[in-house]
Amino acid sequence: MTSAQRQRLLIDVGVVGLALVDSWVRAVHEDNGLLVSLLAALALTFRRRWPLVTFALTLPALFGADVLVAPVAALYTVAATSRSRVAVLGCAAVVAVGRFIPWPPDLQDIAAELRHLTPLIFATLYAAAPVALGILVSTRRELSQRLEQLTAGRQRLQQLVSETVIAQERASLAREMHDVVSHKVSLIAVQAGALRVTAQDPGVRDSADTIRKLSVQTLEELRHMVGVLRADGGHVPQLAPQPGLPDVHRLIRDSGLDATAALEEVGDRRWPESIERAVYRTVQEALTNVSKHAPGAPVTVRITPSCDGLQVAVRNGPSAMPPPTSHLPGGRHGLLGLRERAELLGGFVSAAPTEDGGFLVEATFPRASDRERLRQG
Repeated sequence: MTSAQRQRLLIDVGVVGLALVDSWVRAVHEDNGLLVSLLAALALTFRRRWPLVTFALTLPALFGADVLVAPVAALYTVAATSRSRVAVLGCAAVVAVGRFIPWPPDLQDIAAELRHLTPLIFATLYAAAPVALGILVSTRRELSQRLEQLTAGRQRLQQLVSETVIAQERASLAREMHDVVSHKVSLIAVQAGALRVTAQDPGVRDSADTIRKLSVQTLEELRHMVGVLRADGGHVPQLAPQPGLPDVHRLIRDSGLDATAALEEVGDRRWPESIERAVYRTVQEALTNVSKHAPGAPVTVRITPSCDGLQVAVRNGPSAMPPPTSHLPGGRHGLLGLRERAELLGGFVSAAPTEDGGFLVEATFPRASDRERLRQG
């Protein structure tokens, strides 16, 4: 039970108790007055659910026992819950008449009461006070609901504005990627294709062919990424098949490095798509770093299944070539991105130099059941 429900229960108990005391004090010496007054007091228990029925049950006590609390509480509930002002004014008129005219009605007594304004004023205030308070509470409740609706609408509007700004930024980023990156990669592919045709050295032709293939693959992935960035959030274009374990051999072959793959233990087994894609991206990033920082170094790529899932290790020795005179640009976010991807899958990535002057990148990705266990835990 919430605090609001406890508060309402205490109020209801207090109102019914006060009505019972009022009934006992004012109607205990009247014939049949105690019975109808107790009925009116107990009827207040259902005033929130059936306000009009409760009000009708208090009328006999109003006219026959001259009680005060039960009719006032019932009339207040009607005013606070009813949307019909006609019904509220009708109930208020009945209460005012019942309070002003003695029961059973006597013309002489009524004429005597009309000679004085005090009973009429008291009867009017007796009926008007609970009606005014009930309408005030009802209006306050409606205003609170309207305020909550306005607040929710304002928050929704702010969210829509934020989503619109993000969509515009994504579209701008997509345009920049398409105009700048794709243009330059296309030039690389064209120049590599021309070099493959005109070069006399077979090694140069093979290198040019590799560059051209990598450029075409990069353009294809870039095209899909631009499509994702241009998506408005409701419609995401269908992505091309994402690389997985079967593509690792091609990745190593096209890298142009002295790389050895040890994938025999994996065989033809398949893992969830997210894990295979993470393994591919880990090998890709590690080979890219070797090309940039240790060109000519021997590389070993080992992927082994284990009781905990799938393990990846990319080890390279010291560079066989002198350090490059110009460094390729990098944002230093590659390994950080790998760690974040692994953490999302419940795994981890480590990268550190080796004793022989090389470098080792290791990653572990748990099985699907282990990921679910980690999420639940």
